This record gives sequence, structure tokens and C-alpha cells, in this order.
Amino acid sequence: MPARRRTGDLTSGPIPRTLLLFALPVLGSNVLQSLNGSINAVWVGRFLGEAALTATSNANLVLFLILGTVFGIGMAATILVAQSVGARDLPEARRIVGTSATFFFLVSVVFAVCGWIWVDGILNTLGTPADALQLARSYLRIIFVAVPMMNLLSFVMTVLRGAGDSRTPFIFMALAVVLDIVLNPLLIRGIGPFPELGIAGSATATLIGQTVSVIAILVVLYARKHPLRLAGANLALLRPAPALLRIVVFKGVPMGLQMIVISAAALTVMGIVNSYGSQVAAAYGIAAQLWTYIQMPALAIGAAVSSMAAQNVGAKRWDRIGRIAASGVGFNLVLTGALVALLWVFDRPILSLFLSSDSTAIDIAAHINKAASWSFILFGITIVLFATVRATGAVMPPLIILVISVLVVRTGFAYFMRGVIGEEALWWSFPAGSITSLMLAAAYYRFGRWRTMHMIEDRPAAGEPPDTGLGVPRQRANMAPGTPNG
Repeated sequence: MPARRRTGDLTSGPIPRTLLLFALPVLGSNVLQSLNGSINAVWVGRFLGEAALTATSNANLVLFLILGTVFGIGMAATILVAQSVGARDLPEARRIVGTSATFFFLVSVVFAVCGWIWVDGILNTLGTPADALQLARSYLRIIFVAVPMMNLLSFVMTVLRGAGDSRTPFIFMALAVVLDIVLNPLLIRGIGPFPELGIAGSATATLIGQTVSVIAILVVLYARKHPLRLAGANLALLRPAPALLRIVVFKGVPMGLQMIVISAAALTVMGIVNSYGSQVAAAYGIAAQLWTYIQMPALAIGAAVSSMAAQNVGAKRWDRIGRIAASGVGFNLVLTGALVALLWVFDRPILSLFLSSDSTAIDIAAHINKAASWSFILFGITIVLFATVRATGAVMPPLIILVISVLVVRTGFAYFMRGVIGEEALWWSFPAGSITSLMLAAAYYRFGRWRTMHMIEDRPAAGEPPDTGLGVPRQRANMAPGTPNG
């Protein structure tokens, strides 16, 4: 009778089931984060008005750019941890955690301090409306204080996913979101024993939620004696190792730049959309908000594929990599396809939640969805293929592909084709970009040299290492890196 696969092991067992069970908590975390933002926007809008809502929107754009900058560092650390766990090299995994955690936290502190000092310059650069400027300043300064805790929580959660645990991050993300949602109205209005802080109360709720959650998750991990915790002599690993830090930075920066590229393209298209008037802009804004939810399954599956593939790369289980990618593509087709189909069938009832039923913008938004929403199925496949190749350390080709497909093709199509098909060029620029990215990603997946790339040194295949406590079974690598897979 085969040995039971332990928690955290992504290198054995049925691939589709393991991938799905790992991806579902990641999807749940993404949904919670989006709902958190939406509900907090409702509190701010209802209690403080449009100017306050504009202030939080401007502040959140700054926050997104900051989180995007450090996102790649966390992803690089996650892949390194997953490869080390797959290779059953726990000391190496701890070294990665120590070096990455220190660097990640210090960079976050620098962002927080600089943001606090130059908050006025940042908001003026964004062109924040005059009536929202003071509100945005009050909100953003507290958010900058929260940035180190937010980034530390994000780092701990991504490292745990690399080690094969997606449930614990979901639980503590839920804790942070619940605290944030509950405390928002209490601190904005000063209900009960809480002080009335106005818009600063919304930011303070976020600060409290993130701080409590990160402290709680660390307490639980140390109480459980998690194999990746740093204690005793291992605390010395918090001093960054220069060679390892170079790998984390050089691999992480291109992954962070991918988010910046997507954001830059979105801002460019939004600028063109605004030129067609408020109704078109409102319709596009609502459609884009719905697309955020459509993309969630693909993003969750991509994160699961990345962790799972990286563990199998570390374990030299190259026979499983192609099947992991294929399973990820299959789940994306089913889940993203189902959401797109629902939007096609129930587009007007859904849109009427945001716009009055007699609004002309509903017709425009429905048309935008018909033209563009299906393309996110294709982009979801691209996300899965990117996640697979990144698991080996191939980070530059996905960045180059995104620059070509999103910045050059999508924005170029939207801008230059307006003279031919008018505003339709804006909506069809999304399929144009998605088709391009999928073709290039598939070509690189099939013919690229990503299978020969490494982020950690090869370990000797001979001998059986001791059990790491992470649930990775003792097994010999059965295929060498570079072996083609499906």
C-alpha cells in the first residue's frame, strides 16, 4: 500500500486533485482581498462622501505600485523555498527565508519612511483633486505606517505556499480582512468606545488588521515548531547572504516589473477611454471591475502551479512538470470559462448593481464585455504557462512577452486603430493582446530553454537525505533537468 502523502508535499500524488486543493485557498484569499477593498469603499463613500472615496482611490493606486515593486522579491523567495523543499534541503530553505525576510522588511521600511516624508509630492504627481488632497494625505500617511506589516504578512504567506501550505495563509488573510471590515465603520464614525477618526480611521483599521494577523501567524508557526521558523542558532540566518540576495533580487525584479507593465498598460488605455466622455469611462470602469473577478481563478491557479512546479523542479520530478501545466490550463478553461459564460448570460442584471437600469452606460458596458471578456480565458492560459516556466528561474522571457503583448500590441492597437474602427479599437485591443501573449508564451513553453535553467544548485542524487519534517517523502530524482515534457 503506497505511503500517504503528507501535508506540504507537492511532488507526489494525483496532480489534478493536489493542484485544485492547493489553489482553492489561494483563490479564497484573492476573493477576500477584493471584497475587503469593495466593502471599505462602501464605508468610506457612505460615511464621508465622494471626496473621501477619491482620496482612497488615489492612495490605493500608490499602495498598489509599492506592493507591485516588492511583489517580485516575494515570488522569487517563494520559488527558491519551493525548490529547496522539493529537493529536501531544509537548511537551504531556512537560509532563503532568513535572507529574504530581512531584505523584504528593510525595503518595506524604506518605502514607508520615504512615503511618509514625500506624501504631498506623490499626491501632487498623481494630480489628486484639491478637495481630496487633505483627505488623501491623512489616509496615505497611516497606510505608509502599515506597509511594513502588510508586506511582512504577504511575505510569510507566500513562503508558506512555497512550502506547500496554502490553508494557513487563507486563515490569517481572513482574520486581517474581517478585522479591517469590522473596524472601518467603528473608527470612521467613532462608534462605542472607539475614537472618531474620519478617513484616518479607515487606514487605521487596515493597519490594525494587518498587524494583528502577522503577529498571530508568526505566533502560530512558532508554537507549531514549523520547520522553516528561525530560532536559536538559526536566527543568524537573518543576516543576508550576499550571493543568495543577488539571486532573489535579480530574479525578483523582472517578476515585479510584470505588474508594473500591466499597470502602465491599464493606465494608458484608461487615458484613451476618458477621451470618449464620462458615460464610456463609467461603462469601462464597471467592466474592468468585473474583469478583476474573472481573472481570479487564473491567478490562483497560476500561484498554485508555480509552487507545485518549483517543488517538482527541486525534486527533479521533470516527468510531472508537463502534467502540472496541463492540469492548470484545464482548470483555467473550466473556471474562467464558467465565469465568462455567466457574465455573458447575466451581464445586464450584474451591471445594474452598479448603474441605474435606464443608464446608457449599461448598453456600452454590456457591449464591452461581449467584445473583450472572453479574451481573459486566453490570458489565463498565458498565466499558467508563465507560472510553469518561472518555477525554474526563467523570469525574463515572461517579462519580454508581456511588454510586447500588453504594452506594444494592446496599447498600440487601442491607439492606432481608433482611426479605423473608432472606440471599438479599445475593446478589441484586449483580445489582440491576449492572443499575442498566448502565442508567444506557448512558443516559449514548447521551444524555449527554460527546462535547463536553475535557481539553486543541483544536489547529489545519491543517498537519502533525512526527513525535513515538511512531509516530502524520501525519493530518488527520476529524471534529469532538461528532459522534455509535454
